[in-house]
Amino acid sequence: MVSQLQKLRDSATAAHVLPLVVFTVFLMLPGLFQVKNPELPWYQHAPEHWVYPLQTLLCGVLLWVYRRHYQLSPWQRLPFAVVLAIIGIAVWIAPAWLYTKLASGDSAPEWWSWLGLVERKEGFDPTVLSAWPVWEKAAIFMRFLRMVIVVPLVEELLWRGFLMRYVNAGEADWRSVPFGTHTWKGFWIVSITVTLVHNPEDYLAAFIWAALTYLLAVRSRSLGACVIMHAVGNFLLGVYALKTQQWGFW
Repeated sequence: MVSQLQKLRDSATAAHVLPLVVFTVFLMLPGLFQVKNPELPWYQHAPEHWVYPLQTLLCGVLLWVYRRHYQLSPWQRLPFAVVLAIIGIAVWIAPAWLYTKLASGDSAPEWWSWLGLVERKEGFDPTVLSAWPVWEKAAIFMRFLRMVIVVPLVEELLWRGFLMRYVNAGEADWRSVPFGTHTWKGFWIVSITVTLVHNPEDYLAAFIWAALTYLLAVRSRSLGACVIMHAVGNFLLGVYALKTQQWGFW
């Protein structure tokens, strides 16, 4: 048992894949515990407020345990990463912004949802904890910790750090492929996979975001730059969600 755990800890593949796998499993848990009755305590009708902090902490521990396997440097093209983050998040929120300007009651055509023009009010709503101000602030803090640190790391380590290189490796060890190596096969497989793990209303924005991040990976040859882009984008998205209370964005 000990030797198997040590093999898992020594595996570079596990280091890049396992954190996002664990993260994804936790996404499924709120639905198992939720009882849709707002009169019940928050931890029953809104279990995401305790499930997601646990998710953040556990994934953070995994990232720390596997830290020796990660090569984020060279730290270059960071201004470019910030610019792409701003562009990508502007594209991401534009459909919902347009929806608030154009929609009138229930008159929105069904095809609008194909472009992401839908309301984003349903999601992680920290105001359910408003009766406990300290807990509400803690929930917001943990949400930003999740969005700005954990999510950028677990996603970029798998999508760009592992999958992009694995696709290009063929019969060779994926670690032998330099980070940022471009092939159209790698572009399409990674970009489409990233798109499909999001909600359908986010498909268009997710594909554009994936393409921009791929561009950064190829131009910068820096996994760290991709993490910074993702972190900046998620921070901006979180601020927008707080300001507009469109909780479906985070």
